[in-house]
Amino acid sequence: MGEAMRLHWQPVCLSSQLKDLPLALRIFGEDLVAFRDRKGQVGLLHKHCSHRGASLEFGRITDEGIRCCYHGWHFSHDGRLLDAPAEPPHSPLLRQVKHGAYPVMEFRGLVFAYLGPPAQMPAFPNFDSMQFDGVDLVPYALSHECNWLQVHENLMDPLHAVFLHSRMGEIQLTEAWGEMPAVEWFEQGDRVCYLTSRQIDDHVWVRFNEVAFPNFGQVAGFWEDGKAVKYFERIGATRWTVPIDNTHCWIFGWRHFSPSLEAKGLGNASQVGLNRLDIYGQTGDRCYDEMQRNTGDWEAEVSQGPIAIHAKENKGSSDRGVVMLRRHLAQGLDKAHQPPRSIDGQTPTWTCNVVLHRPDPMPAQGTLTLSSQELLAIGRSVQAIILAADALPPALRQAHIVANLKALSKPYFA
Repeated sequence: MGEAMRLHWQPVCLSSQLKDLPLALRIFGEDLVAFRDRKGQVGLLHKHCSHRGASLEFGRITDEGIRCCYHGWHFSHDGRLLDAPAEPPHSPLLRQVKHGAYPVMEFRGLVFAYLGPPAQMPAFPNFDSMQFDGVDLVPYALSHECNWLQVHENLMDPLHAVFLHSRMGEIQLTEAWGEMPAVEWFEQGDRVCYLTSRQIDDHVWVRFNEVAFPNFGQVAGFWEDGKAVKYFERIGATRWTVPIDNTHCWIFGWRHFSPSLEAKGLGNASQVGLNRLDIYGQTGDRCYDEMQRNTGDWEAEVSQGPIAIHAKENKGSSDRGVVMLRRHLAQGLDKAHQPPRSIDGQTPTWTCNVVLHRPDPMPAQGTLTLSSQELLAIGRSVQAIILAADALPPALRQAHIVANLKALSKPYFA
């Protein structure tokens, strides 16, 4: 998986971490140094100087790169040796030495790098969720003391939210998350997805989440309670689960903030950043007693051990999405990866919350309870409408999906 991830652009740090000093970091088991030179150019270099191995984390940032503290060797952001001041002016070292460096791209507060073979470098990703009008993308980074997969696969385990986030402690999101949903998982191209459908009084709340090969994922808005009609309300967080090494990883991503997503006033952008997120239980910074009494995602993932041993698991039908994701990743290693479909330069994504209103029943009838099969049928219809719009230009897609979702309630709830 490390080789597969290197064929994709990966976040490696927050832009805000690059200040007046170099930043030592470790990604994919490789020790690196990131910096921003005085002209604003970002570099990502091998940590140890090509001269005699001193760490560039102790280097001096310059107008055009970084100088090693030991003998002043001066490297550009692309690894060129610009100067070796203890050597003669025409030293062949200036022509021969090329320090290890990776291409980088800054986007909306995240620093991305491509760490694979140069000849296979893909275009920088442009998911539609990176370009929404009226949505603030607030970058964050969360460290985890465990293998990346047990963090990433949590995205395809919607049933943990019923228990971990609702029934086993305090309500961490909204009460609606504690309702047992009808669930369906499916694969679509480079992605694995789930649909959950819940009946909340006279509404049906359908939640659509996705992960893409190899380590990208999105989750819909966090504060949904299923009490008001919503059509294709989009994303609460976009994220990548990036290995530091085999037993440590980062989540890098953006929290999405907009008036509609945060209508309840529960989100807080000021609480989002380096090892900070405004969603409960996503970091290991709480006291141990609180972790025991009101456990969050971080503890559930990290407590599986440095590397979860799958042979010790006793999986059930509720784990179908996790098993599907593991298989999808394994099969993806044997495939020649094709870039995701792009329309007008953007890759459409599907993650959303949809809440449909069922007309109130006659008072004598009481509230009609929908069966799991009926809830699944509604979820599949929502899925079909969203996927069918992929070929539309981004400017038309949102309105088209909303119009069809509005029409959807008529055959089911007439």
